[in-house]
Amino acid sequence: MSMMVKSGMSEIESIQLIRSQVKSRGFKIVLNDVIQGLENGQFLSATLSPYERVFGKLFINIISLGEVSGTLSENLGFLSSELKESQRLRSKVKSAMIYPAIILVATIGVVGALVLFILPRILPIFSSLGAELPLTTRILITTADFLQNYFFLVILGGVLLFIATLLLMRVNAIKYVFHRILLVTPFAGSISKKYNMANFTRTLGILLRSGVKIVEAVSTSSDIMKNLVYKKALLEASENVQKGEALYESLEKKTKIIPQTVSRMIEVGEKTGNLDDNLDYLADFYKEEVSDNVANLSSVLEPALLLIMGGLVGFVAISIITPIYQITQAF
Repeated sequence: MSMMVKSGMSEIESIQLIRSQVKSRGFKIVLNDVIQGLENGQFLSATLSPYERVFGKLFINIISLGEVSGTLSENLGFLSSELKESQRLRSKVKSAMIYPAIILVATIGVVGALVLFILPRILPIFSSLGAELPLTTRILITTADFLQNYFFLVILGGVLLFIATLLLMRVNAIKYVFHRILLVTPFAGSISKKYNMANFTRTLGILLRSGVKIVEAVSTSSDIMKNLVYKKALLEASENVQKGEALYESLEKKTKIIPQTVSRMIEVGEKTGNLDDNLDYLADFYKEEVSDNVANLSSVLEPALLLIMGGLVGFVAISIITPIYQITQAF
């Protein structure tokens, strides 16, 4: 839309063109309402406000500022850049986790097939010979019996546990505790902190560059944070800034989740008038840190999961082969 508005197209024409390229029926309905509102003489930000869950508070606020200041196309450009960076960062995290996830699923599939389908065919042979079975084989047989007898209960329990987890995560108090635990988890906690810092600094920089007052900018930044620990911390920082405290002073109190580098760079930016530039630098720095950390984590996870897979498959294979070998030796 930024390119369309810059090229001279009206807001209505731009959104009509976007609507023609959208495949989602639900989003087309939203765009129809937006177009209708524009045709009735409303500002674009006013037509988007009822759909804050779809577009986000950041998007609507920056468009509103662009309409007031006459810099709508520039502000749309800022938003376009922000969306691209956010999507690029998320895709890097997801793509790095795909291969480990495939290995994990393959491990469960192979072990499950051996325990549920191969072992039951061999068990009658062991039983008929009456030989004493090794400990590993007895453990495997007990596991196989349990899974065969209670397979559907295990699946049902897993599904119910998953649903219960989703429902509990809707309770903010529980979600807050989970997010706090995540931040102190080895490896994942470090990545989560840097990911949140990248989002916070980039969002705050875009808002300040668009002309948003610092109190509102910090408040809006807190609104878009997915991690409730950061959301609460930034909301408190916004309230402190409103009371007259400098932003860096407020952030310095949150050293467990906000690195000293961030508060120091913000302090320098506030004193020199280059706060938005410093925030952009921090955003790029933490984006690269997240990319590197995710790549490193993936490189550690892959061989670790392969070792686990090999160990489990080896355990099952030894548990099956050992008694067969003992029986043949006896004869």
